[in-house]
Amino acid sequence: MDSLKGIKRTCYAGDLRKEDIGKEVVLMGWVQKKRNLGGLIFVDLRDIKGIAQVVFDEKVSVEAFSKAEGLGSEYVVAIRGKVFERASKNANMTTGDIEIFAEELRILNESSTPPIYIKDDDDVSEALRLKYRYLDLRKPKMQKNLMLRHKVASTVRNYLSENGFLEIETPFLVKPTPEGARDYLVPSRVNEGKFYALPQSPQLYKQLLMVSGMDRYFQIVKCFRDEDLRADRQPEFTQIDCEMSFVDEDDVISIMEGLIKKVFKETLDRDIVTPLPRMTYKEAMETYGSDKPDTRYGLEFKNITDVVSNSGFKVFSDCAKEGYSVRGINVTSGAEAFTRKAISKLEDHAKLYKAKGLAWMKLTSEGVSSPIAKFFDEETLNKIIVAMDAKEGDLLLFVADKDAVVFDALGQVRIAVADKLELADSDKFNLLWVTEFPIFEEDEDNDRFVAKHHPFTSPNEEDIEKLGDENKLSLRARAYDIVLNGYEIGGGSIRISDAKLQEKMFEALGFTEEEARNQFGFLMDAFEYGTPPHGGIAFGLDRLVMILAGAENIREVIAFPKNQNAVCPMTNAPSITSEEQLKELHIKVSIEDKSESK
Repeated sequence: MDSLKGIKRTCYAGDLRKEDIGKEVVLMGWVQKKRNLGGLIFVDLRDIKGIAQVVFDEKVSVEAFSKAEGLGSEYVVAIRGKVFERASKNANMTTGDIEIFAEELRILNESSTPPIYIKDDDDVSEALRLKYRYLDLRKPKMQKNLMLRHKVASTVRNYLSENGFLEIETPFLVKPTPEGARDYLVPSRVNEGKFYALPQSPQLYKQLLMVSGMDRYFQIVKCFRDEDLRADRQPEFTQIDCEMSFVDEDDVISIMEGLIKKVFKETLDRDIVTPLPRMTYKEAMETYGSDKPDTRYGLEFKNITDVVSNSGFKVFSDCAKEGYSVRGINVTSGAEAFTRKAISKLEDHAKLYKAKGLAWMKLTSEGVSSPIAKFFDEETLNKIIVAMDAKEGDLLLFVADKDAVVFDALGQVRIAVADKLELADSDKFNLLWVTEFPIFEEDEDNDRFVAKHHPFTSPNEEDIEKLGDENKLSLRARAYDIVLNGYEIGGGSIRISDAKLQEKMFEALGFTEEEARNQFGFLMDAFEYGTPPHGGIAFGLDRLVMILAGAENIREVIAFPKNQNAVCPMTNAPSITSEEQLKELHIKVSIEDKSESK
């Protein structure tokens, strides 16, 4: 192979333009493709900035032409030559006005035939892409995504630094805690039988930094959760973590709106209008069935419980009598778009979220078409139509059940309808804050209450005295989430800063005094020494970049992600370790052999 001795890159291939005609340049990169036309060889040279066409002409350099004949896909090369105006321009290339006539070619490294094509539309399986991720990352789309990620991170770092935040690192080997998702545990070799956990977030440490008087902290930090994966979730993910002292909700929201505004302007050159809209959790659930509503399209819920409470359709009337609700969405002009078969699919979708069924009505020129229309008198049918703001051509969809089931099932039906009708404008970015979350939610499996956000979230002042009440679900927290196009991209709260209130919160969550001390004693002790009021927020960097990039999966914006089984196909992590290492860690592994039939 040739060496780089005596030659230096002068510019990037993708940066060359008409203004560079006449210049001598040295380019270095990969061979995207080669076309041998006999006396001329055309090579598309690719680097991180793009592709430029290089021409090898025997009349210019016999030696370079001879070497070029042996070039293959993904060979690494250095080329010295002169920039000329291209005779047949290519409007599809940013460098389509120019080409480089090569005077010297150095082959820096050869390549085997790649198992995947290095192009954006290769249509290869994700499994193969992840296995050969180092090749996948050569694709312009993937490099663009990682450049965007870098731009977001650098913008965040600059903005927060300019606004008085200190970047402070917190530990990765921490104390396991019982709240939230499962911890990833790390055995300690020097402390036999004991385990660290990888942090699900730096929550406790950033509160301790406020106790320490750091005033404003941030960190772009890896976090770890052992939970089932999906398109916007990974076992290791990156947070933009922030905390501020002597603030209330409006202070945190104001600073973070400035951050989001800056990120959109710097990365997409989009102007975000602030202040952003705010919606309470109750409003979000009752209007969209979700605490992270996509407001780019309508399909708002209508509550028709009172209208149908005395109707002849017992599914509806019985729900109303039991204190449940009947809610629907109006799919405007959707009667033709949804056949009986399509509605049946929507019903199956609703049942995945515990709905017992999905009732429907179509408004046609001949009246109401529906299998349930016969159970309603004309007056009630008219009242339903009025309540649903319906007109001819509309499709009405209803779910009747407990509010929790109605919100979840009808909310998912709403999303499915929007997907089918392509109602969400991909060029639109709808941001809003959701506020006043419940403090608690029910853990039905364990018959107990758990924290909706985390145990350190401060209750609304008027709800503090009700922490000991049996009905805890109506109590509100000083918590806030920022939502973008149906995704929660950040969440935070004003924290508890009073030791007695923190003890009261642990008690409300079912912790004994001993359990609370064992798990969080260090934090409770710190609160005894003058704790400032404080609050903060954490943004999901991966998810934010995914939306900005227009990607459908966060694996598209992470350099080396895991698959849906939390496995890295490239390195085969996690893997079996040696008996010697296990012995050092005082661990014995016992795994049932599932490959043998019983």
